[in-house]
Amino acid sequence: MEHIDWDLRKRSAISVRAITMAAMLGVMAYLFMLIRFPLPFMPPFMDFDIAAVPELIGAFLGGPVVGVMAVAVKLCLKIALTGSSSAFTGEMINFMLGCAFVLPAWFVHSMRRTRRGAVCAMAAGTAVTVIAACFANIYLIIPLYSRMYGLNMDAVIAMTKAVNGYIDSVPRLVLFGIAPFNLIKCAVSSVITYFLYNRTVKFFEK
Repeated sequence: MEHIDWDLRKRSAISVRAITMAAMLGVMAYLFMLIRFPLPFMPPFMDFDIAAVPELIGAFLGGPVVGVMAVAVKLCLKIALTGSSSAFTGEMINFMLGCAFVLPAWFVHSMRRTRRGAVCAMAAGTAVTVIAACFANIYLIIPLYSRMYGLNMDAVIAMTKAVNGYIDSVPRLVLFGIAPFNLIKCAVSSVITYFLYNRTVKFFEK
């Protein structure tokens, strides 16, 4: 009689399920990313979307690997189907901030799997994302983007000041632009995730 390693078979089934879940949620994230628009008084080079919702659900349901894979699938689809309009700087920061959101949220949620724990988890992910976005934009993404397109920081400040007169320096760009934009984006995504989570769990159980 052929010997079957049931533990290995179980692990393989879990892996296939996780990959399938990440692929489905990544496709959903990509579709949500297509519905994007700028927010009033926010930096014009930042678009609002709710692609983080399926990524966050993926981390809650399947763990950190599923959450990160969903972010990666979304960006791979974006690059393959529509290309990059920012020499991949936009995709780079999108991946960084996606991980900054889902990983802390998963970590907190894994220690307290309750509704209140989920709220604390998403608040933690939001806080980390806002801080990461400020540093990444100022010290990495904006300098790279400016160098590629022959701009300087003053030009970026001028672009943003055209839509928000309070932004006339780098500190004000962080305080009145980058930080509130990411705070709003993560907060909206968190609220939607909170109300959709139970329905998504039932869907994947079927």
